[in-house]
Amino acid sequence: MLKKSTDELNKILKSNIPISQYLKENAASFHKLTLPQTFELFLKENKVTKAQAVRGADLERTHGYQVLNGTRNPTRDTLLRLCIGMKANSEQTRIMLLKIKAAPLYSKDKRDSVILFGILHHMNLQEINELLYQNRLPILGK
Repeated sequence: MLKKSTDELNKILKSNIPISQYLKENAASFHKLTLPQTFELFLKENKVTKAQAVRGADLERTHGYQVLNGTRNPTRDTLLRLCIGMKANSEQTRIMLLKIKAAPLYSKDKRDSVILFGILHHMNLQEINELLYQNRLPILGK
């Protein structure tokens, strides 16, 4: 079975197919990785170590590792900090936010726009927080 795009899955959902048939026929398209597994995958893709991600996120070491290994659930801001620390691109960040059932970055939200701008321009956390501060928006973290 081939993985289908989100658009393809949405079209199928709009049809009159029974949900049980939809779930069975499209099982290969569903995300199966846990949050820690997704972290591992993206860390490898981005050639970043856990230590580099935690330092880049400016998180307390223990807290950062607990989020990365799944023993602690992150807030949206903590996850965004880790995404920035691990040099995640916008698509990886979107997937990570969906994993914790948090709202994706929304370009019509001023703060989210600044964060997304920073991610798209490969800025680090300090640079993104400086942009947030300059625009009188809450920074990520402390």
